[in-house]
Amino acid sequence: MKVYKYPFYDQSNCIRLGNLLDDMWQVHEYFHKWQRQRYKDGLPYANHAAMCAHVTDLKRTTHPHWNALPSQAIQEELRRIDKAYIRFFKKLSGRPKIKKRYKFRSFTLKQAGWSLKDNRLTLNFRKWNNGKWRHDKVAYTFHKHREFEGNIRRITIKRDACGAYWLYILTDFVETKPLPTTGKSVGADFGMKDAYLTLSTGEKIQHPQPLKHALKKLRSLNKSLSRKIKGSNGWWRCVRQLARLYRKITNQREDFHWQLASELCKKFDTIAIETLNLEGMKRLWGRKVSDLAFYEFVEILKYKCQKHKRQLIEIGQWTATTKPCSDCGYHNKSLTLSDRQWTCPECDSHHDRDINAAINILRAGIAVT
Repeated sequence: MKVYKYPFYDQSNCIRLGNLLDDMWQVHEYFHKWQRQRYKDGLPYANHAAMCAHVTDLKRTTHPHWNALPSQAIQEELRRIDKAYIRFFKKLSGRPKIKKRYKFRSFTLKQAGWSLKDNRLTLNFRKWNNGKWRHDKVAYTFHKHREFEGNIRRITIKRDACGAYWLYILTDFVETKPLPTTGKSVGADFGMKDAYLTLSTGEKIQHPQPLKHALKKLRSLNKSLSRKIKGSNGWWRCVRQLARLYRKITNQREDFHWQLASELCKKFDTIAIETLNLEGMKRLWGRKVSDLAFYEFVEILKYKCQKHKRQLIEIGQWTATTKPCSDCGYHNKSLTLSDRQWTCPECDSHHDRDINAAINILRAGIAVT
């Protein structure tokens, strides 16, 4: 499946979306507390079907105002809660937490309650008028910068930390765009000191490190935020400035990753990379590892290789690639992390540490295939 993302234009009726998110947060909060109370009372866990039945009872009795909410959005929120508890029971994650109101940012609709025509999304709200519930259709305009393909499975409306609204359209379209074969293979070694990515061809690619270059402004904004009264207008204004800066950093990083992945797929038919111990690297180098975002780049590269019919090979984490000589295979046990250049005592070959590792990664990947 493929997701298309479109921004909403600034329009006054977006306040209805914000109010709807606040009301959906009440559903989120209620059912988390309900599940916890059932656990305290010794009752079994209520699954998705039981929660849906309980919603129906609440609409008739204590929560009639929930009739104004889209029923599919409520069902999707209950499905999220159910999945979170199932993961908790399988010990795949911690106990589900109740989100704060301002952190509850999205709701999902499937087949009913909306219609789409060109760049206009019409949502079907409900309101109480003259003693009965009546339909109230509200149209929203979004920036349709490209056409989507395939059949729509569901839509999601999301509010980001900057207060902007986005439309996500999920379709069943499987995108494939095979590129002409080049007959070339490459090994790629991830690095943090000399280069972000070193190819077996000898090319070294540097990372822009957007977080590093924005640290001064981030410190200034956080210092300004700490001086303001929490919840005041000035405090919220500063929070929005921080969110916009973080969004800019994220966009710069993702743009670099997408362009680099596309460039590699255009040049090579087979790409071999190493598997990294990211948790261990974060404990050692912390912020820089997060700024480089190795995992995010690998996920983007996997998608690009699948789209362009390229082969991506991931060698094992414990495969020796740095210390063996790429010419004769001699294992240099005395090599340390500070040694960027070294000469093999067996064949007198002079190696760049990262290029030698990239060549070994390519050979290990070809051996696996």
